[in-house]
Amino acid sequence: MGCCDGRVAIVTGAGRGIGRAHARALAAAGARVVVNDLGVALDGTGTSGGPAEEVVAEIRAAGGEAVANTDDVATWDGAERLVHHAIDAFGDLHVLVNNAGVLRDRMLVNLAEDEWDTVMRVHLKGHAAPLRFAASYWRDRAKAGASTDARIVNTSSGAGLAGSVGQGAYSAAKAGIAALTLVAAAELARYGVTVNAIAPAARTRMTAEVFGDRMAAPTDGSFDRMAPENISPLVVWLASPASAGVTGRVFEVEGGLVGLAVGWQPGPSRDKGARWEPEELGAVVETLIAEAPPPRPPYGA
Repeated sequence: MGCCDGRVAIVTGAGRGIGRAHARALAAAGARVVVNDLGVALDGTGTSGGPAEEVVAEIRAAGGEAVANTDDVATWDGAERLVHHAIDAFGDLHVLVNNAGVLRDRMLVNLAEDEWDTVMRVHLKGHAAPLRFAASYWRDRAKAGASTDARIVNTSSGAGLAGSVGQGAYSAAKAGIAALTLVAAAELARYGVTVNAIAPAARTRMTAEVFGDRMAAPTDGSFDRMAPENISPLVVWLASPASAGVTGRVFEVEGGLVGLAVGWQPGPSRDKGARWEPEELGAVVETLIAEAPPPRPPYGA
């Protein structure tokens, strides 16, 4: 018996890296999994069903149930087909794990328009589109009187929570995902849906290119802190019925560390009770900054 027995889960970007680890872990916990992946190269070119099919074969070889899907989740049509694929294949949908992503790292002064658009499309729209159609399915079920106990797990990043030098587009998209998580959690609670996000750090094709040997697996048999499989236990728990009381949260996950990220909160303030004069505000701002904790610096600053 696994903690996700009987549940149907979609994992996007599940052909490699963290998504592959999620799909395998959910299947091991008893879920039936739709493995979604376009199978593109690291630069975003080309498509192939190979990566998704390989993960499906791994899950089936281990005794689990899975099907492959190659729809583009950054399109409304593709996301809708993906949701229907899960329902047609397994009769229901309980879990959506949004994980698909891409990198186009550039300093802002060198960032091209198509690079910005690609990152926003794959990350932010690639989360919003599947979320929209899964949410519609669960809303319709709830309105029809069916009991719903569903989960959405989004993928933000430390770059989205603190910023990262050279990753303006990626940071902005990941910050948008964190905010989208909060909105979705508030809107979908009435339908029996929880929505949370993770900000993972692990070794993937994308991070290997950025960090190189700093993320290499240890050769001495010690704990591999950067293994993608370290991220998945929290995703499995968030996907399970046991997490019903947790929603609207963002968790940082790396190796054996699990942390709760605390977002923007009201800090020190001053209310004059009337309109400020510009000349007055210098001293006020200095006082507010002195009373507040220092901000978390962007990665690479």
